[in-house]
Amino acid sequence: MSLIQLNFQGLRNLTPLDMRPSPRINIISGPNGSGKTSLLEGIHVLGMGRSFRTRQLKNAIQAELPHMTLYGRLAGEPEVSIGVRRLRAQRELELRLRGDKDVRLAELVEAMPLQLINPDAFRLLEGSPAGRREFFDWGVFHVKHDFLEAWKRTRRAVKHRNALLRRGRIDPQEMAAWEQELALWGEVVDRLRMEWFSEFLPVFEETLEVLLPLPGLKLGYARGWDKQRSLSEVLRDSRATDQQMGFTQQGPQRADLRIRLNKQPAVEVLSRGQQKLVVSALKLAQGRFLERTAQRHCIYLIDDLPAELDAQHQQRFCQLLEEMQCQAFITSVEPTALQRTWQPQTAVSMFHVKHDDQGLGQLRQDG
Repeated sequence: MSLIQLNFQGLRNLTPLDMRPSPRINIISGPNGSGKTSLLEGIHVLGMGRSFRTRQLKNAIQAELPHMTLYGRLAGEPEVSIGVRRLRAQRELELRLRGDKDVRLAELVEAMPLQLINPDAFRLLEGSPAGRREFFDWGVFHVKHDFLEAWKRTRRAVKHRNALLRRGRIDPQEMAAWEQELALWGEVVDRLRMEWFSEFLPVFEETLEVLLPLPGLKLGYARGWDKQRSLSEVLRDSRATDQQMGFTQQGPQRADLRIRLNKQPAVEVLSRGQQKLVVSALKLAQGRFLERTAQRHCIYLIDDLPAELDAQHQQRFCQLLEEMQCQAFITSVEPTALQRTWQPQTAVSMFHVKHDDQGLGQLRQDG
């Protein structure tokens, strides 16, 4: 699916926006601070229910306004409407999908698969395992339909076991019940993750070969506990030490992606530029894998691509985008920086953001 309309009101420094994007490539140019990244942020909130710039979504509401409203339409038969409204005085998001108000956030995420590539993308390598779990769980969620329920049950079991561990005195029967629940659903989560990883890995290796050949780079999946033992056995044997720590130290909630170059952690060996290319390969591979397994397309949000990659790697990156037939929103300070990057048959729309008389960012389409 691709976005065929965007309507934003009350988002940061943008004037009310009504945009008809290209189903393929959309270049948004403008000076720093004009609102280019805010436009990407709005799309991210629309599809993910959260911002990539702030943990407090009320901070994305334009000053002096009581709320922001984000609306989009996705191509399809029939078209799909999607909406998010956030009141400054209210923590909960108001969600709509196909006109229905009784919507879970997971349904929005499923309806509009998004991948973000921005200047902070390298943190996927150097950051905590939680970010990498989010990365691969996104992939599993979109191709394994029974994953979400297993993930929810696992998370609930971990939460209850941790609460019991923090008590002064543990009820053995209650602990055994939650450990049984965690072992059951944690093994399901792990199996689905491993299935996804084994299918995703060759797509990543193929994508990396185009962007940045690194023969010694290896991607591995670590499930979060001893691979020679069952989860139920690990939970039972670690109960005493877990009680001392106050949380469950092993399990699917500790899973990670191990990225190594010649057996060393890649983040300690690769340059910053190489790290960004490896992360770009990971995220592009997510879209390519989704197309091959589910016949669905990602929407890519790419913040300041010319600043992230040199001309040669820009060309390779854009070649992969074109091959995927996906929709992309790409920001750039210089409007002509990416004009010659695309094949003539690729539908490219150019937009420009500039400040109006009140200092707000106003979007217009070029040409």
